Amino acid sequence: MDRLGSFSNDPSDKPPCRGCSSYLMEPYIKCAECGPPPFFLCLQCFTRGFEYKKHQSDHTYEIMTSDFPVLDPSWTAQEEMALLEAVMDCGFGNWQDVANQMCTKTKEECEKHYMKHFINNPLFASTLLNLKQAEEAKTADTAIPFQSTDDPPRPTFDSLLSRDMAGYMPARADFIEEFDNYAEWDLRDIDFVEDDSDILHALKMAVVDIYHSRLKERQRRKKIIRDHGLINLRKFQLMERRYPKEVQDLYETMRRFARIVGPVEHDKFIESHALEFELRREIKRLQEYRTAGITNFCSARTYDHLKKTREEERLKRTMLSEVLQYIQDSSACQQWLRRQADLDSGLSPSVPMASNSGRRSAPPLNLTGLPGTEKLNEKEKELCQMVRLVPGAYLEYKSALLNECNKQGGLRLAQARALIKIDVNKTRKIYDFLIREGYITKA
Repeated sequence: MDRLGSFSNDPSDKPPCRGCSSYLMEPYIKCAECGPPPFFLCLQCFTRGFEYKKHQSDHTYEIMTSDFPVLDPSWTAQEEMALLEAVMDCGFGNWQDVANQMCTKTKEECEKHYMKHFINNPLFASTLLNLKQAEEAKTADTAIPFQSTDDPPRPTFDSLLSRDMAGYMPARADFIEEFDNYAEWDLRDIDFVEDDSDILHALKMAVVDIYHSRLKERQRRKKIIRDHGLINLRKFQLMERRYPKEVQDLYETMRRFARIVGPVEHDKFIESHALEFELRREIKRLQEYRTAGITNFCSARTYDHLKKTREEERLKRTMLSEVLQYIQDSSACQQWLRRQADLDSGLSPSVPMASNSGRRSAPPLNLTGLPGTEKLNEKEKELCQMVRLVPGAYLEYKSALLNECNKQGGLRLAQARALIKIDVNKTRKIYDFLIREGYITKA
């Protein structure tokens, strides 16, 4: 039976014949019963019936040759390998040198064949895709993989990227300011000399052991930061916010245990509870349908539409009762009419009701054309209108509160008032809004 033999044109690259020790030339014979190591014979020794130790002349054999087509009927397997070796030796695109090394094909034939079968071949493209997917599957066990590069980013000191990465230097795998940054100071004055007493020597060794334990703690914390992808804290916070509020609370509670269970197990735990939350919410919705006597999803869509309509009508009645309560206040009536117009046009009501105090309330702030308005969502725009705060100032206050909350692990109202030097009532409204929307947490 025919088998693919060595492709090299150099006879010295082929194994020697076990009979005459000469270099094998294709075709040659391989014993199918002997080995390992493989037992090769040239055609002359095979025709003489050469036998050696356990090898007998009546053993089954294989004919090793590369004189057959693989990709193109006019190209043998030996020529295919010669083309690949020539491209490796001469470089891609040097087709004249490739043809001179092959000797059997012209420059145009080499270029056309290589481009057709090795560059634009969909079979090889799918193979490379499978290899890439297999490589990605190997690195899928880490929460956020960090792979080495030839030229890692080098953010300048105190730049925006450097602050986002908490001073991490990828080229050195260190931080600008390490944990326990002055641990080395305890060793700067220690000097081991021969005339040290045993007690003094033991004391110095104890200081060195303490230093080693502090270094281990530094490396442990650095490993936790890298394994859990905490170097870029902003991206980590964005990943947290994709969960519902209930799952975010669980994430906040379980964060302190992440260092124990590891990144993969921690992510699996959070994702499983997020899935459980979604399943519970879906089960509750299906139970509501069943209680209402609904047995198919077509009726469920009608039920959801009618339920939404009833909620809108209930909101209108509630707003009407509010405006009737302050019917003698003309500004309250005007505000209610504007809210009603917003509802009728499909917008969320953005104007608060006026209080029944003797002081006249200021109208809502018009955000049209103010810088930073495009960076706010609808709820934030409503807040800025209500407290009469320009978007740029709100974004600055929000950033300050978020940074302080991340540093402290939580934020109290008194701390927020110390950070934001504005009216205390406005500070409370901003603080309550950020708590309600899940941007910050209470200490």
